[in-house]
Amino acid sequence: MSIWNSYVHGFKVYLQLEKSLSINSVEAYLHDVAKIIQFLEMQHLAIGPEKLELHHFQSFLKWITELGMSARTQARVISGMRAFYRYLILEDVVKSDPTALLDSPKIGLKLPVTLHVTEVDHLIGKIDLSKAEGKRNKAMLETLYGCGLRVSELINLKISNLFFDDGFIKVTGKGDKERLVPIGSIAQTEIQFYLSGLRPHVPVKKGNEDILFLSRRGTGLTREMIFTIVKRLAILAGIKKRISPHTFRHSFATHLVEGGADLRAVQEMLGHESITTTEIYTHLDREYLRSTIIQYHPRNS
Repeated sequence: MSIWNSYVHGFKVYLQLEKSLSINSVEAYLHDVAKIIQFLEMQHLAIGPEKLELHHFQSFLKWITELGMSARTQARVISGMRAFYRYLILEDVVKSDPTALLDSPKIGLKLPVTLHVTEVDHLIGKIDLSKAEGKRNKAMLETLYGCGLRVSELINLKISNLFFDDGFIKVTGKGDKERLVPIGSIAQTEIQFYLSGLRPHVPVKKGNEDILFLSRRGTGLTREMIFTIVKRLAILAGIKKRISPHTFRHSFATHLVEGGADLRAVQEMLGHESITTTEIYTHLDREYLRSTIIQYHPRNS
């Protein structure tokens, strides 16, 4: 809808420059705005965002519900629309946000799937080290689990950002924000095995010289390739849980919290902007939390 074009373009620039969001995050917000534009076109309503009222959004919410959109996805779309209206208020396009009184769908707490330490060991133990890429795969999974990285952070990890003497690696996370993450001795050792053993024999394609983990063709790995590696190993290990590369990140955080790590420290290592995002890991082992309170709270002394 042409009357929305300038608003959408301005919103995109705002997200990129002022909010410093990643390409994927910007696209997600724009996709949410596109949904309401699509709805208005289907209703033959040629109006801009400054004309929308609460009842329009209530009808929109009813429409996406009938499409079969999950409550979690609906909540994300509403969140995207609210971000859009915050931008419009900043630009003095509108005076108030019509989505402010919109009831978000109720979402139950969805706890992330995690692996026990023994399951992590068993899965990594299924890597065939007789194959050329075995050392690489072991180094990658030990880094995923040992540092709690996102898949995008793993595949973009650079050799120049390994500071093993100091025990850290530099990671580029969401919104191109860099952070230093501690790296343990096991992950370090496996990376060094890979760097000294397999990687020197890979024909590196131009532009990939500093990328740590490479494919056999000398290019960086894709998210899909990491996903496939993890899925195949899970099958070999007989793990029935629905896991993905991100499961290693969840397991990293959960095992730290269960071990008594400070939540703020875990937040820093994961690169979470808000502590509330990290707090989900405190729900994963209620028995651990209960025993900790009994043991350490002064009323129980």
